[in-house]
Amino acid sequence: MTHAPIDPFTPAVELAAAIRRKEVSPVEVADCYLARMDELDPRLNAFCHRADDDVRKAASAAADAVARARSPEDLPPFHGVPLPVKDLVDVAGWPTTHGSAGAGRAPAAASDPVVRRFVDAGFVLLGKTTTSEFGSLPFTESDALGVSRNPWDPDRTPGGSSSGAGVAVAAGMAPLAHAEDGGGSIRIPASCTGLVGLKPTRGLVTNAVVEVEGLGTGGVLTRSVADTAAALDVLARHDPGAWWSPPTPRTSFTAALETELPARLRIGALIDSPIDGIPVHPACVAAVDTALRTFESTGLHLVDTPFPLPPAGELVAAFTTLWNVGGAGVPLAEPDRIEPHNRALRDAARAIDSWSYAEGLRRTQELSRRIVEGFLAGFDLLVTPTMACLPPLVGAWRAGTDDDPLRALVNSYPMGVFTSVFNVTGQPAVSVPVHHDEATGLPVGVQIVAAPWREDLLLQASRILELAHPWTTRRPPAG
Repeated sequence: MTHAPIDPFTPAVELAAAIRRKEVSPVEVADCYLARMDELDPRLNAFCHRADDDVRKAASAAADAVARARSPEDLPPFHGVPLPVKDLVDVAGWPTTHGSAGAGRAPAAASDPVVRRFVDAGFVLLGKTTTSEFGSLPFTESDALGVSRNPWDPDRTPGGSSSGAGVAVAAGMAPLAHAEDGGGSIRIPASCTGLVGLKPTRGLVTNAVVEVEGLGTGGVLTRSVADTAAALDVLARHDPGAWWSPPTPRTSFTAALETELPARLRIGALIDSPIDGIPVHPACVAAVDTALRTFESTGLHLVDTPFPLPPAGELVAAFTTLWNVGGAGVPLAEPDRIEPHNRALRDAARAIDSWSYAEGLRRTQELSRRIVEGFLAGFDLLVTPTMACLPPLVGAWRAGTDDDPLRALVNSYPMGVFTSVFNVTGQPAVSVPVHHDEATGLPVGVQIVAAPWREDLLLQASRILELAHPWTTRRPPAG
């Protein structure tokens, strides 16, 4: 039976409902997105590993399960919905390159717990998406995986390090995508490509190991707040094998969307860069203004309390001490082929003895506590630009890197200056695309930050903005 053509920009929860109602087959859905990948990916470079036979086999099995199901309720929540996985985590039978030419290409023996949760929820794994090497930079432009391009303007970066995830969803090559965030790598591509990207509280979503001392965490990139909430319901599960993992939340995040924000929430703003000397683009300021005006118009309470950040030097030192070891544990077949900036990071990490590293980690935890306690004293939600800049042109990061490979990170500061601090604190934060820059036609995200474990508030606030400034019908020119 052939059904009506599938809109590739259909939200994932709606696509799952259509599959359960037998209005569309998982095979038709998979074929739709594989065809989109054939058409668009040679130009945009979202995928680094395709396994189309595996995809079609899984989709066929999902279709058989729909036919056998006595009731739609017998099927898992995302049954038959395709989802690509970022190439920093293992999928059994597929290689994991970590974005590196130096990594081996042997198939993984087992899937990461995040991937297993996706499979248990019914997703059909759609391949693997591009990332910067070890996820260390907010763009993907490498010898190993090539250049990932923004579907809103292919001359610009889609952000990163979840670059391919953002490209795939924004261009309609996937309804949603797995992503990881260690310094902004969910929120930055969300802003660059006009998507919703939520970084959960530290520990809420567990991987096989704790990534970068807890800076990193898993999540998704989506087009809608409802998709983000439903995917978080899948991922936020107690993991008894993890070093730390809270109980599974008693109330679903999807249910939280049915509850209004408390009227007396304290909503503050941080507009100036946490690091002196980094200007904030007017379009990024406009995104914050749009969000604040919207919240105020709904009767929410704005406060002008300053956000008590420590000196920028302390923030940078705390972050880089941990960031230097981001590639640790990656099995390398050819270590000499890793990129110059990551080689420099490894050299910096190896120059610190274990005692000094432990002291640095302790200082980072003390700094985090100071920031979070200051947040709790003044705010319930904090609104900031997601980035201090619009998506940079491809190659812009290279300035000065011939003389100093670590300039690649310094040149990236405007992209991650507002996001990385909340990886240090472990607070949940979301980027939503409330603004469009008229001069360039590019989407611009705003970041909302909450206290630990208050993803419900982030989702409710994001839903207010989504209703006031609908973005799900926007389409990029290259999509």
